[in-house]
Amino acid sequence: MFKKFINATIYKHDYASEILVEDGKFSSFGNNFGEADEVIDLEGALVLPPYVDAHLHLDYYFTGQDPQIKNESGTLFEAIDLWNDYKKGTTKEEMKSRMRQAVNDVAGYGTQYIRAQTDCTDPNLTGIKAAIEVRDELKDNITIQVVAFPQNGMYSFEEKGQTGRDLVEAALQLGADCVGGIPHNEWSPEDGTKAVKEIVRLAIKYNKLIDVHCDETDDVEARYLEILNAEAMKQGYGQSTTASHTCSFGSTDDAYAFRMMGLFHQSGLNFVSCPTENLYLQGRQDGYPKRRGLTRVKEFVDNNINVAFGQDSIVDLWYPAGSGNLMNILDNGLHATQLMREEDFPRNFDLITYNGAKLMQIEGVYGLNEGKPANFIVLDAPNVFEAQRRRVDCLASVRNGDYLFKKEKTTIHD
Repeated sequence: MFKKFINATIYKHDYASEILVEDGKFSSFGNNFGEADEVIDLEGALVLPPYVDAHLHLDYYFTGQDPQIKNESGTLFEAIDLWNDYKKGTTKEEMKSRMRQAVNDVAGYGTQYIRAQTDCTDPNLTGIKAAIEVRDELKDNITIQVVAFPQNGMYSFEEKGQTGRDLVEAALQLGADCVGGIPHNEWSPEDGTKAVKEIVRLAIKYNKLIDVHCDETDDVEARYLEILNAEAMKQGYGQSTTASHTCSFGSTDDAYAFRMMGLFHQSGLNFVSCPTENLYLQGRQDGYPKRRGLTRVKEFVDNNINVAFGQDSIVDLWYPAGSGNLMNILDNGLHATQLMREEDFPRNFDLITYNGAKLMQIEGVYGLNEGKPANFIVLDAPNVFEAQRRRVDCLASVRNGDYLFKKEKTTIHD
């Protein structure tokens, strides 16, 4: 069966205004294809590959609404302590219910791919089991990668005779897709370094991807990013490794950053920045000037180092807001990182599409290319500049050529 989508503005296909889909896959991009079994008029709207949320904690979703627990300091570390107590009272079914709702929320904005950071510092692995089941149950409509994330540390956590490191390995054996870590939350630099080395070793042993919460701190002396990059580079594993947050790298001196940029090029390391959450969490001990708490996104873009954006949290103990709308994340990120030069607007959507797909290593099935699954979204704008300027809504999400949802166009007056 042939479907033809006409009158479209297609991201990075300036020559084409029509999309031909056959049996759920992209058949061709061009113009005036002729007859089809079904013709769908997109009325000049912008077509993008689906949004990719490269960093989202599904298991934390809406835990911030509990009136019994409040993050009074607004800091990362108080949130971790509060979550450590909260999670002991959760069940797999309760966790799955919140995860499903989180997925429904973000999917309603056009996201079809999620890298789900999932706490595994729980002897019962409740969150991991819940996330794997949700991943498998919803796979037809959304692609989820589950990260075995030791929120309380690989070596600073031990319960019932199991360390965080033991639980990471157990989560991988259950079917988690990525090895996570948080070396800056270990009790000493020695343990942080040991954790990074073990993360890389486990990833290679189980043939998994790596995604580390790395240097999510204002400490300009934090150097776990350098250690992670070195270990990945030694093993030829850089392209399979992602450093998330790397807030301190945004505060370090330029001479050090210059050296590291060259090493990132050699390793092929990927990065994720979470603009709204790190703007909110970081710089808490600063007076003025107050640091933004973001990594060097603009410099990564300019140096062709892969970097993507993520929502991170939705109404949890770390972040009291959030909706899962990646257009909002992009908008905040572009302002905070000053990616609004003339050359930026045509490529900015890569930060929430292609760049995330690259670090998730799903490029073989992702993107607006012939032969790939016909997965795309439709935005209420005639071009990329207007879409970013007006922060437009997602009108439709299409999976394998069929609508997941479709909304009516709106008229916006400035």
